[in-house]
Amino acid sequence: MSRVGRTSLVLIAIIAAGAGGYWAGRHGPALSATAWQQMLALTGGPSSPMASAAAGPTGPVIYYRAPDGSPAYSATPARTADGRDFVAVHASEEVSFDEKPTDARPAPAIVAPRPILYYRNPMGLAYTSPVPKKDSMGMDYIPVRAGEEPETGTVRVAAGRQQQTGVRTEIAAMRALVRPVRVPGSVQLDERRISVVATRSDAFITKVSDVTTGDRIARGEPLLQLYSPEIAAAGAQFLTELGNGGRGGTGGGARQRLENLGVPPEAIAELERNRKVPPAMTWRAQRDGIVLQRNVTEGMKAAPGDILFRLADISTVWVLADVPEYQLGAIRPGALVTVRIRSLPSRVFDGRIALIYPEVAKETRTAKVRIELANPGGLLLPDMYADVEIATGNAKEAVTVSDSAVIDTGTRQTVILAKGDGRFEPRVVKVGAQGGGFVEIRDGVAAGDRVVTAATFLIDAESNLKAALNGMTSPEATP
Repeated sequence: MSRVGRTSLVLIAIIAAGAGGYWAGRHGPALSATAWQQMLALTGGPSSPMASAAAGPTGPVIYYRAPDGSPAYSATPARTADGRDFVAVHASEEVSFDEKPTDARPAPAIVAPRPILYYRNPMGLAYTSPVPKKDSMGMDYIPVRAGEEPETGTVRVAAGRQQQTGVRTEIAAMRALVRPVRVPGSVQLDERRISVVATRSDAFITKVSDVTTGDRIARGEPLLQLYSPEIAAAGAQFLTELGNGGRGGTGGGARQRLENLGVPPEAIAELERNRKVPPAMTWRAQRDGIVLQRNVTEGMKAAPGDILFRLADISTVWVLADVPEYQLGAIRPGALVTVRIRSLPSRVFDGRIALIYPEVAKETRTAKVRIELANPGGLLLPDMYADVEIATGNAKEAVTVSDSAVIDTGTRQTVILAKGDGRFEPRVVKVGAQGGGFVEIRDGVAAGDRVVTAATFLIDAESNLKAALNGMTSPEATP
């Protein structure tokens, strides 16, 4: 058979197959497996282009392309200028040079939108509506969906606004508050260590040692010599009794008489040792210290009770501090005290409160507090100015925040809690002790809560404004 004849037979077979397929599709009879295999054999098998074309595109429509093959595409159905429809391109028709993964991931689940609860005023007012509507300016009310409704008492502040206003936060923590009370004071002599030198009978001063006011003296150092007729008579009687009654001279009471006249024990011992009444008795210092006052000169007559010398032992001194009345409740006897002397800036003296004086000065509304300090080397002198720091507070830890975190209106104290995502909530708290820049929070805030320490007044003002608007307005009626 010639080439032209064979070609004609192939064309006739194709036309017959197409006509048979059309008739089968219209009338319903299915081709048997044998007939289907014979047709595939005639058309070149399942992998042939004709078989692929018969299978058709698969997968979802990715985009739409121009019908004339021009580079025009659309994500939705479209038409050309002359009215022809764009051709849909399915996933199986998309050309890709990437290797397809062996395991296909499931398509993400489609989340249904949350239901709308109500619509709120677009200007931030407290007006709400159960249905869509417009405000007086023609702006649409904003839908509020489930989970988006504002929390009662909270305020939202945008991140940019937080940066502009300088909002800073910190975490409430457990701390032991120690509040130092700083007050002025002055160095004073210990009243128990002041003594005077005086006579108990008429006497004449025969000699005064080279001792002047302000000098430091040692125990046993001679101060003066005096002659007293009454002391001399008692001394002679004492020697007579020693000769008659033996050692001690207790028979006539002469020793007791000398002691009553104020004769120092060492002078009586000298009489007993020498068995001779001296023309003048020597008076010696009874303790170490300084001479506060000298009222004696040679040749003068001293009457009974006249103060000849005034001495003070300064090995221990007092510091009297003036504590304001409102701070008296925070201090206790025995509390640790740090004293700094203004004329000795490099030295620090440690002591304890010995006494809180039981009276408050009317003029200054302060009370005196006595601190006892050791005075090695006698550095602390009477009437020196001192800066006193008294440690107060409880060693037990408590929930604390910075002083700047508490808004005190005089009748209540408020803290702004930072709840995250720009949400802030004012919280009324009960405060306790203060000290070291921190305040004890007894109720309202727990350890670990984040509180605002800066821009608290701005957030509190916005919260008060919101509460006022909520109280003045009510939800609008359904139109």
